[in-house]
Amino acid sequence: MKARKVTSRSEDYWEEGGEGGLVMPPPFVLEALCQAATWLIMISTERAKRAALLSIGSVQWHEDVRPGEILEMAGEIGSFGSETAVVSGQVSVEGRTVLEAQDIMCALIDADTLADLDDTKRLQEMLTRAGAD
Repeated sequence: MKARKVTSRSEDYWEEGGEGGLVMPPPFVLEALCQAATWLIMISTERAKRAALLSIGSVQWHEDVRPGEILEMAGEIGSFGSETAVVSGQVSVEGRTVLEAQDIMCALIDADTLADLDDTKRLQEMLTRAGAD
């Protein structure tokens, strides 16, 4: 899985980070990785399953994320069963690793119970088309 998130100063989650100015709260960086992993699972199952976070084995934060930076997320599915999947990945900014997470365990839920599948398909096409250019 590869995904990107462009940060913007106009988002309302920024915190004061001491002498360096505004920073993205580390849990939000982790959330971006988990959301990308959800898309990986949905695409891998042709939108039949969605992931719901159960647990995270370990997380290491290495650097702060600042407004305007682009989060580059990379991850892979370590195991995939009928009821759960385990994903691990990292988030980088300009080649510097800012976060690593191992063993993100997710429950697999039938996607049609959470959202309209046609809407999910349209969103997937929009998101994947944007990354193909």
